[in-house]
Amino acid sequence: MVIVQHAIRANMKRFFRKVHSEERGITAIETAIITIAFVVVASVFAYSVLSAGMFSTQSSQEAIYSALEDAMSTLTIKGNVVAKSSNGSNITSLLITLAPALSGEAIDLTPPNDVDRDGVADSGSPNVTVISFHNERRRTEDLAWSRVGLGNSDNDTILESGEKHEITIDMTGVGEAITTTEEFTIEIKPPNGSAIKINRVTPASLDKVMILY
Repeated sequence: MVIVQHAIRANMKRFFRKVHSEERGITAIETAIITIAFVVVASVFAYSVLSAGMFSTQSSQEAIYSALEDAMSTLTIKGNVVAKSSNGSNITSLLITLAPALSGEAIDLTPPNDVDRDGVADSGSPNVTVISFHNERRRTEDLAWSRVGLGNSDNDTILESGEKHEITIDMTGVGEAITTTEEFTIEIKPPNGSAIKINRVTPASLDKVMILY
C-alpha cells in the first residue's frame, strides 16, 4: 500500500512538473510575440518620423535655394503675368512688368530685332537680356520681345532703380501652339545676376486677355 502511495505521489509530481514546463513554454512564446510586435511598431514609427524629417528638410532646402536665387537676381517681377490670345485657341504673347531687384543696379533691356517676324530674335541682335521658353516637349532660346517704360521711367532701354518696364514676349516663336492647360516656363536671363524662372499654366479656356497662375 505504501509503495502504491509513493508511486502515485511520484506520478503526480511528474505530471505537475510537465504542466508547469508547458506553461513556461507558452509564456515564453507569448513574450516573444509581444516583443516582436513592439519592434515592428517601433520600426514603423521610426520610419514615419524619419520620412517626415526628410520631407521637412527637403522643403526647407528648396525654400533656401529659392530665396538665394531671388537674392542673387538683378530683376524682379512686379504684378501679374498677363497672357493674350488673338483667336482664343492659343497664347500669342505674354506681358510681364520688370523692376530692378537691387537698388542702384541698372539692367540693359535693349530688345532684340525680329525683322522676319518669326517670334525669334534675329542673328546679331543687340539684346544682352535673353528670354527663353521651355516645356516638357521643347526648348526655344532667345525669343523676340519688346519693352515700354511705365510710370516715371525715362525713354531709354536701361532699367534703373525706381523704374518699371513692361516687356511683351512674342509666344509665336516658341515652335508650337500654346493652348489650354499647358504648363511652361519662361526664363529671363539678364547680363548680370541669376535668371528669373516664371512657371505658369494656361487655363482650361482662353480669353483674349487673362492672368496666368
